[in-house]
Amino acid sequence: MKPLVTFIFGLTSFFIFVSLFTETVAEKDGVYIVYMGAAPKTKGSLRHDHAQLLSSLNKNALVRSYKNGFSGFAARLSAEEAHSIAQRAGVVSVFPDPVLELHTTRSWDFLNYQTSVVIDSNPNSNSNSTSNDSGAIIGILDTGIWPESESFNDKAMGPIPSRWNGTCAKAQDFNTSNCNKKIIGARSYEDDETSVIKYQSPRDMVGHGTHVASTAAGSEVQGVSYYGLAEGTAKGGSPGSRIAMYRVCSPNNGCRGSSILAAFDDAIADGVDVLSLSLGAPSFFKPQITDDPIALGAFHAVQHGITVVCSAGNDGPDPGTVVNAAPWIVTVAASTIDRAFESDVVLGDNTVIKGEGINFANIQKSPVYPIVYGKSAKKKDADVNDSRNCNTNSLDQELVKGKIVVCENLDKTYANEHMDEVKQLGGIGVVLIDYDSKGMASSFGTFPMTVISSEDGAKICRNPVATILRTTSPTKYTPAPIIAYFSSRGPSTIPKNILKPDIAAPGVNILAAWMGNDTAEAPEGKDPPLYNLISGTSMACPHVSGIAATVKSKNPTWSPSAIRSAIMTTANQINNLKAPITTEKGVAATPYDFGAGEVSLTGPLQPGLVYETTAIDYLNFLCHHGYNITTIKTIANAIPDGFTCPKESSIDLISNINYPSIAITNFNEKAGRKVNRTLTNVAGDGNLVYTVTIDSPANLDVKVVPNKLQFTKNGDKSSYEVSFSAANPLKEDVFGSIAWSNGKYKVRSPFAVSSKRDN
Repeated sequence: MKPLVTFIFGLTSFFIFVSLFTETVAEKDGVYIVYMGAAPKTKGSLRHDHAQLLSSLNKNALVRSYKNGFSGFAARLSAEEAHSIAQRAGVVSVFPDPVLELHTTRSWDFLNYQTSVVIDSNPNSNSNSTSNDSGAIIGILDTGIWPESESFNDKAMGPIPSRWNGTCAKAQDFNTSNCNKKIIGARSYEDDETSVIKYQSPRDMVGHGTHVASTAAGSEVQGVSYYGLAEGTAKGGSPGSRIAMYRVCSPNNGCRGSSILAAFDDAIADGVDVLSLSLGAPSFFKPQITDDPIALGAFHAVQHGITVVCSAGNDGPDPGTVVNAAPWIVTVAASTIDRAFESDVVLGDNTVIKGEGINFANIQKSPVYPIVYGKSAKKKDADVNDSRNCNTNSLDQELVKGKIVVCENLDKTYANEHMDEVKQLGGIGVVLIDYDSKGMASSFGTFPMTVISSEDGAKICRNPVATILRTTSPTKYTPAPIIAYFSSRGPSTIPKNILKPDIAAPGVNILAAWMGNDTAEAPEGKDPPLYNLISGTSMACPHVSGIAATVKSKNPTWSPSAIRSAIMTTANQINNLKAPITTEKGVAATPYDFGAGEVSLTGPLQPGLVYETTAIDYLNFLCHHGYNITTIKTIANAIPDGFTCPKESSIDLISNINYPSIAITNFNEKAGRKVNRTLTNVAGDGNLVYTVTIDSPANLDVKVVPNKLQFTKNGDKSSYEVSFSAANPLKEDVFGSIAWSNGKYKVRSPFAVSSKRDN
C-alpha cells in the first residue's frame, strides 16, 4: 500500500526536482512565458502583437496564447530569443516556464463547533444557512477530477447559472456526460513534449484534485469513511456551489506555469466566482511578481471580481517559507482538527503510550512482542545514526526478526520509510519516535506501526515487551486546532510589508473524495478507497475557498477584497480548551503562523465592517515595489485618469495599503511608523458606533486615532491612523492586534512589527 502522506509529500519533492531541472533547461532552450499585461478591449483569435512578436522568429514557436483576462503567450524560445523579446515595447516580463508543486467531514463540524458567531437576518444575509443555496462557481486548478464520485452528484441542484460561459471537454477517458449541474466545467492543458506520459484529459489520475474539489464544494454524502475510520457525513464547505475543474498538473510533469496562466485566462472568460489553487512554487524559489504565474493570473482574476485562494506551502515550520503571498491572494495555512488517529503502544507493565498513525494490523493485543532499539540492532560497520533511523542496510536481521523495533526520525524523512527496512527484515512492527509530526497520521496499511513523541521514547525503551494496537479515530481531541508543523510560515519576503499567511484552516488528516481506481492506496485485501485521508496546506485551501464561495453567494456585490476581509477579521484565535491556539511545539501561534487566526464558518457572512483594498491600493503596491508608471499601465486593466506613482515610493510604504492586517519591516524606534486604514460598513443602515481595543506587547507603544468610528448607512467609510513607536530597539519581531467592536460585531486586525533588519 502506498502511504497517504508520503504520496502527497513525495509528489511535492518530485515537483521540486522537476522545477529545478526545467528551470535549467528553459534557460538554454525551452518554453518561456511572455507577459504583456492587461488584455485590450478588442481581442482576436490571436492578438496581432503576439503574432508580430513571433513572426520575427521564423519558426512555429507558439505553445499557447493568453487573450481573455490578460495578454501574453508561451513560446518555445532560445535564451537569446527570450532576451530579445523582453526588450520589445509592450512586454512586461519574459521568464522560463516554471513547474510548480502541489501543496499537499469532520473538519466542517469542528469549524462549526469553534464558531461563536450567530447569524441573523439583515440586508446582506438571506438566511441562516452557510452553504445550502449557494449559486457560486468555484474554479479549481489542480490534477483533475474523478466525476463518478458520489460527492459530485447533482441531486436537488437547480439549473446551471446563465452567466456560465465555460465548457466540458470531450477528451481521453472523459466526455460531456461526466459533467452535470455540480461539475459544470472541465478543461485540461496539454502536457508538453518532455512528458514521460502524455495524458490530455480532465480526469484525475492523482487524486489530489478530486480531494480538493470535494472539500470545497462536494455534495453531502452520508456514511463515508476510510475503511471504517473517521466515519460520518462528507460534504464540502459550499455544497450548493458549482465546480469548474482546470487540470493544470500531471503526475509526471508537475504544474506548469504556462498551463496555470492558461487556466486563469480561461476561468476569467468562463465566469467563475472563486479560484482555488492548492499549489505553488517551492519556498526557496522567490520570483518577482511579474515572473510569478500565480501572482500574475490572480492579479487579473481579482480585477475581474474573482476571489483567488491559494495554499501557503508545506515548507514549515521554518520562518520566511510562505508562498503565494501577493496582496490580492488569500493565503491559507494549515491546522489540525479535533479528530485523532490513535494507534497506542501497550508496554509489558500495561502502561499505555499514545501513538499516532493509521494501521489495520491484526497482531495480539497483549504485550508479548520483544522490543529492540534500532541503535541496539545495528548492523556491523553501519553508521549508528543510520541504525537509530532504521535506514536501509543499517540493521542486523537476527536482532530485528520477530521484534518491535524502536526507530527515531532524526533526518525528518517520511514515517513510512522507516517501516520498509524493518518489514523486509522480518520485524513484527515499528514504533517511531518523531519530534515534529504531532497531529498528522501517516498510513501504514496492515503493518503494525505507530508514531510517538520524544517524551515517551524513553519510557518504551525501558520495557522488554510491548504490542501496537490497531487504529481508532476518536473525536473531541484537545487541544485543537494546532498549527501544522509543515505549514509554511511568515514573514513574507516577496513582498515585504504584507502579513502572510492570511488565515488558517483544517489541513491535517482531512477525509474527502478520491479517484476510484487507486489500487495502490488500498490496504492488502481491500478495494480502492472512495474517500481518502490527506494532509497539507492543499487541504486547508479549499476549506477557505468554499467559505469564500458561500460569502459571495450571500453578498453577490462584494469585491474579492471585501470577502477576504470578512474571512480574516472574523477569525478565531482560541482553541477548544478556550486557550490561545498553539503551534506543534505548544507555544502560542503568531500571525506568522496563522495570519488572522483559524477561519470561522459563519462569521464571514456578517463581519460588520470590511477593509476594501482598492485598485489604487494595488497600483500603489506596484509603485512601492519598484515598477514604473509605464509598466504599471501595461499591467493594469483600468487606471484612473491622472494616476501616477507617489513621489515617495518605497517598500516600507507597502504597509499603508488598505489591507486587513498590518506588517511593518525595517522598524526604527526613533522614527516610529504610521499607517492608515479605512473601514466600510456592510451591516446595513443605523447609528453604529465602534470602539477600538489595542492588544500590544509591553515594548511597543501603539496608538489609534480616532478611537471611535461612526457609521449611519450601508457603504459608509471611516478612516483611522495607527502610530507605532518604541522607547528601545526591538530585539525580535513583535505581534498584536487592533479590534473595532460595537457590541455585536468585532472586526480584528493582527499586526507584526519587525526591527530594522532584513527578514
